[in-house]
Amino acid sequence: MDHFARLGLPAALDLDTGALDKAYFAGQRQWHPDRFVAKPPADRAKASAEAAALNDAYRTLKDPIGRAIYLASLKGVDMPADGKTIDDPDLLMEAMEAREELHEAGSAEAVDALAAKARDGVAAALKMLGDLLLANDKPAIRKTLLRLRYLDKFAEEARARKTNIARGNA
Repeated sequence: MDHFARLGLPAALDLDTGALDKAYFAGQRQWHPDRFVAKPPADRAKASAEAAALNDAYRTLKDPIGRAIYLASLKGVDMPADGKTIDDPDLLMEAMEAREELHEAGSAEAVDALAAKARDGVAAALKMLGDLLLANDKPAIRKTLLRLRYLDKFAEEARARKTNIARGNA
């Protein structure tokens, strides 16, 4: 059973997070292992497996990028397994230049500007991804997902860089 079906939600990039939360908590009430303590071992094992699957589904679908990657996998889009490989030369060049800018950023404001640019890129890529999924353009979906992964990682690096700058100025 896929994550969307497990939570009784439509397989879509744009999800109502309130409905996601509601479905998750309803499932937790049904399958929480504490409710099965006095039950036979087979029932306890099933509850534990269902609760773990429910947690995995919720964690994946709660994150917009995780949801996008998962939805693409349901459509048969293959992604590099390591989560780090960039096999798009244009994206690789962009990533190298952005990391160089980040390394050279000497103030929290400069880092914030780079992080804002990355957040805008994530929003634009997620918007474009919706159309690509409808068109089932697998190569373009894959390329967009690789870009999303990079931008998400870059935002993480920007947060770390800003922390390092703040520590250096303290």
